[in-house]
Amino acid sequence: MDLPILTTTTEPMMRTRQPTTATLEDQRIPVRAKLAATWTSFMFLYAYVDILNFFTPGVIEDILDGKVFEFDLSQTFSTTALTLVAIPILMVVSSMTLPARANRITNLIVASLYVPVTAFNAVGESWLYFYGLGIVLELILLALIVRFAWTWPRTAPSATMATSPDREAVRARQQA
Repeated sequence: MDLPILTTTTEPMMRTRQPTTATLEDQRIPVRAKLAATWTSFMFLYAYVDILNFFTPGVIEDILDGKVFEFDLSQTFSTTALTLVAIPILMVVSSMTLPARANRITNLIVASLYVPVTAFNAVGESWLYFYGLGIVLELILLALIVRFAWTWPRTAPSATMATSPDREAVRARQQA
């Protein structure tokens, strides 16, 4: 009968490393950062659709003849175009700096006003696939902005604030 051989070694047993499947940390992104990032994406898309439109046959010739779409090139046209691009640019900064309540309201209003402005860009365009894709992507971004602003997390009033005396009364007692 064979008996097992017992060893008394102090060396650790060799083990093969098992691959670990660690879960990636999914950090919460503040609403302000989501809004600023979405406005940045909107602004780039808005500008690049216009820039890429220069490659559409006839567009440069029309611009050189003083026309954009149906509009005469003028200071009024250029000022309006600058305003339409400047608002999303300023919304990036506003989304990071305005107080929460004003931020939420501003984002809801501005994004909602940009929906018809964005849809108007499809009127009279001959390259509907190009403009259609651009407009759909812009509308998705505007919907995200509205959603982020609409669902802005709220803080519950603390129980101590509800039961504590108002600040003026506390301040008057401290000064006495």
